[in-house]
Amino acid sequence: MKLSILMPVYNERTMVERCVSQVLAAPIPENMERELVIVDDCSTDGTYAILERLAGEFPQIQLYRHERNGGKGAAVRTAIGKASGDFAIIQDADLEYDPSEYPRLLRPLLDGRADAVFGSRYMAGEQSRVLPFWHSMINQGLTLISNMFCNLNLTDMETCYKVFRTDLLKSIPIRSDRFGFEPEIVMKCAKRKLRIYEVPISYHGRTYEEGKKIGWKDGLKALGVILRFWLIDDLYAAPYGRGVLNNLTGTPQYLAWLARKLRPHVGDTVLEIGAGIGNITGRLMGRRTLYVAAEKDALHLHALNNRFLRTPHVMVRRFDPEQPDSLANLDTSFDTVLCLNVLEYLEHPGVLLDFLRGLLKDGGTLLVLVPNVSSLFGSLDVRLGHRRRYNKAELARLLEAHGFSLDRAYQLNKAGTLPWWIYSRILGAQRISKLVLKVFDKTVWVWSRLDAFMPWPGLSLIAVARKRDSAG
Repeated sequence: MKLSILMPVYNERTMVERCVSQVLAAPIPENMERELVIVDDCSTDGTYAILERLAGEFPQIQLYRHERNGGKGAAVRTAIGKASGDFAIIQDADLEYDPSEYPRLLRPLLDGRADAVFGSRYMAGEQSRVLPFWHSMINQGLTLISNMFCNLNLTDMETCYKVFRTDLLKSIPIRSDRFGFEPEIVMKCAKRKLRIYEVPISYHGRTYEEGKKIGWKDGLKALGVILRFWLIDDLYAAPYGRGVLNNLTGTPQYLAWLARKLRPHVGDTVLEIGAGIGNITGRLMGRRTLYVAAEKDALHLHALNNRFLRTPHVMVRRFDPEQPDSLANLDTSFDTVLCLNVLEYLEHPGVLLDFLRGLLKDGGTLLVLVPNVSSLFGSLDVRLGHRRRYNKAELARLLEAHGFSLDRAYQLNKAGTLPWWIYSRILGAQRISKLVLKVFDKTVWVWSRLDAFMPWPGLSLIAVARKRDSAG
């Protein structure tokens, strides 16, 4: 294993050599390598010359430099992109935090209990320097406000010591350039439902005379960051995950509406194809004897395993719809198979339907959700990776050809049809604003009641199909 130590540096010539020395000498678990990724954020006091010399002396150091000062968040973002370890810890270059406490911070990750570990200055650490009252009150006040919006019970949101599994950290987009990085990463960890642990750490804080850089203006900006990322769900970096799933994480009321439509048709043993991060799984798994959540995306699989770690009747399996044989060793037949937002991505959806038919009991139910109305296909579909949109007749023919009979079909979300047509066909947009999605979700209670009375087609189509038995 390898630990990536991410060090943003700006004008620390009096401290940086000592800090690097302690980081490189800090204890880490046996058989773990370390790399120190240093990003100099355009220092002007001679710090970079010191770092160049140290990088020449120690092969563990990777040194990068910003040509323009961007702030701590910008430097951390660069360091994350360069990290190659299994775990990543953020280390300021001012020695307010003690590198000798790395083993304590890593332990919950190595034990498999955590995805992220935060070091808390306000839990009972070995030693902490007594600092001005109002500075501590501002920190604790920001933590309280962050907790209110994140629904967490952290004791120290603003702590520097945050340790992550590197693959998860790379999947989180970092937008804040300055000290807003701290509330942003906490909010996104909470929304991604990562398993977060806190451990007590020592703290040797500096005064402003000694070189401390964060100020009261950064505290005000932190409030804005908390509010911004509470309103907007910007949870996945571009290369990670399917866009439709990422958007749906921000629309829980829509998901609840969808689940209400599906629930009456779900039996006791269920297989869900393309389970994503478990949004539908969590709403439908109750009172089932077996629920298998299948997904191919590695990050979504990790999220599923975390979410249902202590749910014995939920089984998480890797499954690629393009290669159905990857799930061939299941030794059970299912009452219900959910295939939600999957068929539109496949070049040969019939291959998957043939495979799923083999996993269903005779008379079992296949629930399919696909984008509706072929003529709505546009730029948003292309951006999401859709190969097609369906209509009821096309979907019925596809199901019939592969051993299913269409029992009934629902058109869903008629309120979304016109905005989709405008964004995708008229404007040629590549995405729908997350704020628009948030507003839509907050008004779903209205649209769900009006849906049956709107005279035009819905944006999505739900098909309830039955497996024909051998005689049929």
